[in-house]
Amino acid sequence: MRRSEIKRRPLADTVLATLEPEDKEYREHDGNSLYLRVKPDGRKSWQLRYKKPDGKWSWIGLGGYPEVGGSLARQKAAEMRGDVSQGRNPLAMKHARKAAEAEAASNTFEKLAREWYANKRKGWTEGTAVRTIGALELHVFPVLGKRPFAEILPIEWMEFLRGMEQKGIVEQTSRVRGMCKEIYDLARVTGRATHNPLEGLHKFLQTRPVENFAHVSQEELPALLRAIRAYPSATDIRIGLQLLSMLACRPSELREASWSEFDLDKALWSIPAERMKRRREHLVPLPQQAVELLRDLHVLTGTYPLLFPGRSDTTKPRSNTVFLMALRRLGYEGRQTGHGFRHIASTTLNEHGFDENHIEAQLSHVKEGVAGVYNKAVYLPQRREMMQWYADHLDKLAGGNVVAIKRA
Repeated sequence: MRRSEIKRRPLADTVLATLEPEDKEYREHDGNSLYLRVKPDGRKSWQLRYKKPDGKWSWIGLGGYPEVGGSLARQKAAEMRGDVSQGRNPLAMKHARKAAEAEAASNTFEKLAREWYANKRKGWTEGTAVRTIGALELHVFPVLGKRPFAEILPIEWMEFLRGMEQKGIVEQTSRVRGMCKEIYDLARVTGRATHNPLEGLHKFLQTRPVENFAHVSQEELPALLRAIRAYPSATDIRIGLQLLSMLACRPSELREASWSEFDLDKALWSIPAERMKRRREHLVPLPQQAVELLRDLHVLTGTYPLLFPGRSDTTKPRSNTVFLMALRRLGYEGRQTGHGFRHIASTTLNEHGFDENHIEAQLSHVKEGVAGVYNKAVYLPQRREMMQWYADHLDKLAGGNVVAIKRA
């Protein structure tokens, strides 16, 4: 729009955006000595007219438009008018504020956290590194990452962590709290902080005992299996839940799996050592039902390296809470977790008389005192038979036609 068409001040956002240039540079008054300067090439910037201590008038720039919008420009102008009224040099104060902003930007929690991550990363496996920085980027940085770390109060960390708890991710909350506490320890030992605001917070947060990976009872299992098979929100997650229920693997092992680990013709899944909790390769025999589910999943995600590629970045797996949130949507919050399927499998197989050694091998457990070098294919034929029985058993439970007969 043209200057002559302006009807009121301060200048409205639509005026700022559409004000047209002229052959010569001009300034348009916004109010209270604040002006919008418009150059012939269309570039716009803010200037404040003020009187110096010697009585002469001068101009000071407040930033270009649209980077600095009308509201922010008026806020900056008010600060500088305050400086002038108190006898301070507004130009010197502008530089001081800019320096303070730069210092604050260099002391953000995110910057400190990435420094901590770079130091710790050297001793971690790739899986641990990805999970750690992923948790910080997903949960912490969007909320507190841009804040100067020394200004974040203990009560703010408490409210943030309790907010995570309310999402039903208690275990993840505990891990995030531990990471953030270590990050502040780095600031403390390097002389950048005198105290750790996360010290002692664990006493007032929920904790989850190691053995308490929630899982439904045997009586509730058929209804859960039917609910999973009818999961409406996403086909890939429905398949993932079904695979979790029948393979007795850890949720992270499945969620982070790549297609290169599977030989569907041989019905085998080879999990590399770097993705295993105990850092050793593990073979998982696949029952026929799992092979069929994986072939269905391949139609959906087979063009990507990962079974469950992320929505915004397909080179990374889905969120580490994706299966937990799906169970929550099904109404099983606090009653069933992804890890809980391992407990169900272990209990069921033991109750039906399968060899304990075969079960422990399937779960990738090692008992103290076991002699010899670990063999990734130990008891593979027996485990193949056992897991096919288990998949058939789950099918019968879901169909409501199972008869409780224990093996000798």
